[in-house]
Amino acid sequence: MAAAIHKLSPRAASPFVAINCAAIPEGLLESEIFGHERGAFTGAVSQRHGCFELAHRGTLFLDEVAEMAPLLQAKLLRVLQERTVRRLGGTRTHPFDVRIVAATNAEPKAAIRDGRLRDDLYYRINVVEISLPPLRERVEDVPLLVQAFLPEFSRHRQRPVRGVTPDAIRALERYTWPGNVRELRNVIERAVILSSGEQIEVADLPPDLVGSPVPPPHTTPTLTAGMRVDQAERHLIEVTLEHTGNNKTRAAEMLGISVKTLHNKLNKFRRRMSDEVKPPRPPGHRCHIAGSLLDCLTRGRVPELACASGSR
Repeated sequence: MAAAIHKLSPRAASPFVAINCAAIPEGLLESEIFGHERGAFTGAVSQRHGCFELAHRGTLFLDEVAEMAPLLQAKLLRVLQERTVRRLGGTRTHPFDVRIVAATNAEPKAAIRDGRLRDDLYYRINVVEISLPPLRERVEDVPLLVQAFLPEFSRHRQRPVRGVTPDAIRALERYTWPGNVRELRNVIERAVILSSGEQIEVADLPPDLVGSPVPPPHTTPTLTAGMRVDQAERHLIEVTLEHTGNNKTRAAEMLGISVKTLHNKLNKFRRRMSDEVKPPRPPGHRCHIAGSLLDCLTRGRVPELACASGSR
């Protein structure tokens, strides 16, 4: 994503420099980012430009920024604020013009609470935030990614594979992809190597992928004469939420309504369901209704009813 942002920007003709803050030892990371002068430390036999200077007029991608040591985060914050960098062991500052793209697998607010990410650095770099959902939450992307990977691997492996059978696509869409796009990429490369024809078949996929649990078939809404419109609507929403794994954004898209409208309908159903299941109150008792409409709709769970004695 960071590379795509760079290629589609006015900075595309300038360098794109990426550094993984978790993959470089803490003692070397500062030199990699800020650079050093000759003799700055043992082994510094020559001058070295850091990432900010190398990415001048381009894009610097700081991957896993939350894994950076707190002291180094403070130095990074100062560099970003002043837009100048001083190499280790140097006395001069060097201005730079760089777009910063930072990424982390950790939830940023949780990383701040845990002390792994400085809040002042987070608010400095968090101008535009892009959330990338895991592949299992966007299975509609699987066929598109497969189409992108096939020509690359067919050419690289010199194989005549041109497509994927519908059954193989369905198997790929059923899988949960714990390794996300990297895992899908490896699976397609493996299938291209093992395929004996022009199409990838189910037999070409890894056994653990093909043998992954298949979601239960989705219930088809049943309409009967005399059913109220609100009942039919609730049934349709129930089935759609089950189909999307309770992803309300996708469910709203499939239903052709906004997410806000979906939430409003769910709240209306919750109130109506509470009224329907509420038992008559015995004298001297009060009823407490506890339950979740989401549980009712997606798991078939009836709201629990508990009675506590006491006068009104």
